[in-house]
Amino acid sequence: MNDKGHYVGSVSGGCVEDELVRRFRENELAGPAPARIDFGVDSQEATRMGLPCGGRLEVLVETLTESHTTEDLLKRLDRGELVRRHVDIASGEVRLGAGNARDEFTLNQAEMIKTFGPSWALLLIGDGQLARHVASMARELDYQVTICDPREIFQPPQLVEGIQYSRSMPDDAVRALSSPDRTAIVTLAHDPKQDDLGLSAALESNAFYIGALGSRKSAAARNRRLESLGYSEKQISRIHGPVGLNIGSKRPAEIAISILAQITQVRNGLRDSA
Repeated sequence: MNDKGHYVGSVSGGCVEDELVRRFRENELAGPAPARIDFGVDSQEATRMGLPCGGRLEVLVETLTESHTTEDLLKRLDRGELVRRHVDIASGEVRLGAGNARDEFTLNQAEMIKTFGPSWALLLIGDGQLARHVASMARELDYQVTICDPREIFQPPQLVEGIQYSRSMPDDAVRALSSPDRTAIVTLAHDPKQDDLGLSAALESNAFYIGALGSRKSAAARNRRLESLGYSEKQISRIHGPVGLNIGSKRPAEIAISILAQITQVRNGLRDSA
């Protein structure tokens, strides 16, 4: 929002934006230190502010008076770097540093930390109906999606817009990842030759999630094969297999939902309670 109250983006889609503009024009938000504003603290205010669910929305407002840190941040992002932006709540001082893929956002009374950088990515090994469902849904979650299938005789159906396709071998596709610690890898090939190649490389990477399609019986056989290749029980335990949360999935679209739900769960640092 500029000094005339013109703004881009959205906070809630309700009247919170109008309230922020009003407070800004009345100089309630001015100052070097960030301002923290609560909306929906009680049910009466929640209804007035367009939060009828009774929820709570907290907004941190910064006044950007110096452009050099923002310009530095943008330059680093153009270079593909992962950047940690630290804001001191008391003074408004901003510091930039190397980012941590798993530390997306932190806010407390003393500081705010936000990580900017390459978007989260999803590598699917094996093309087909299930892969297309997973890929389409993942795009809605802002993942950069790549489907890897090296089969020369395979003629893929109509390509999905926004999805990258690779004919590389699965292990080469994994090793070519630019930000493995922000990447989930899922094998869907139904072909041990493809799956094992991809999983072997995945286990040697920093991928935040590794999943493999298949029954419990096929998962046990796959684990024995990986163990024979020298991978330890600890390494193999990184694989989520059968992949996805247990939601009683039967159809491909339902299986895709369960896979993305589990990836989201792991990405947010939670464990399966089932």
